[in-house]
Amino acid sequence: MRPARALIDLDALRHNYRLARRRHGSRALAVVKANAYGHGAVRCARALAGEADGFAVAFLEEALELRAAGIVGPILLLEGVFEAPELDAAATHGLWLVVHHEAQLRMLEATPLAAPVDVWLKINTGMNRAGFLPDAVEAAWRRLRACGKVGEIALMTHFARADEPQVITTAEQIARFDAATVHLPGARSLANSGAILGWPQARRDWARPGILLYGASPLAATDGGLQPVMTLESTVMAVREIAPGEALGYGERFVAERPTRVGLVALGYADGYPRTVPDGTPVSIDGAPARLIGRVSMDMLTVDLSALPGAGIGSRVELWGKEVAVNRVAQAAGTIAYELLCNVKRVRFEYCG
Repeated sequence: MRPARALIDLDALRHNYRLARRRHGSRALAVVKANAYGHGAVRCARALAGEADGFAVAFLEEALELRAAGIVGPILLLEGVFEAPELDAAATHGLWLVVHHEAQLRMLEATPLAAPVDVWLKINTGMNRAGFLPDAVEAAWRRLRACGKVGEIALMTHFARADEPQVITTAEQIARFDAATVHLPGARSLANSGAILGWPQARRDWARPGILLYGASPLAATDGGLQPVMTLESTVMAVREIAPGEALGYGERFVAERPTRVGLVALGYADGYPRTVPDGTPVSIDGAPARLIGRVSMDMLTVDLSALPGAGIGSRVELWGKEVAVNRVAQAAGTIAYELLCNVKRVRFEYCG
């Protein structure tokens, strides 16, 4: 059996949720969209079902997968619905809806429903991606209230730069939100992962922790006490020595400056490890720090074993996890941990905790 695997630590997931809820001081929706950021939505939701206040997904199909798996708590559709028949499905399955633009509001007003739905009305406070402008929020709220198809109405916004505590954008967005909603009743939700960790001013009735649930802090300066949930690992499948001046791999990017002992590892970019990482990207081999050398291939990559005489065929190689922070690999690849975690595939998923 090919040794590449993603080990998912569900105890770490629960730890991170508890940390988020404690830090925020109020209820929290565990965001499990995009297959729980690549970790397995059903398994993660089941692991949190005993303590999470609810869940958030991107769209209806993701929510129905959780309902079919026995998840009975609140589930919020962050993108709302796209077609009128989805409204009936949402009502039937007790889903909460984000309403963030005029067409969705008109659709809700025009569609008969078997039961009322709870709505989270989204306000565009500066990200300019989704949401009603502040001067249109009160009218939208009144239309929701008047249509007779809505139960509770919560108020939400989303931050553009909450992962940058030194930038004033988030404070400005909070002020716009408060000004736009001052006369409206209902629960509030502002804090995403970055705001939970870095913006106490954003704490309201509901938090929406996403990436921090999976152990990766969106704030560059701190991990916030988080525990990594996914460990991506494989083993050394072959060893060879190359002499000074010899090149390694596609494009001959790495050229040995000294005798180099090379380990061939059974994992590559088709499994989700980024092809763009440079020589020197950190890995861990049998628990010891080491480095990647040579260009990542589709199914394999190569590591430097020169300083590890005891390592060889069968040695465990961690690409990220408890020994190598996924944020370090993401930085080396010029991307973010979100993308790396969501792209893991083709490997064996194993769950513990």
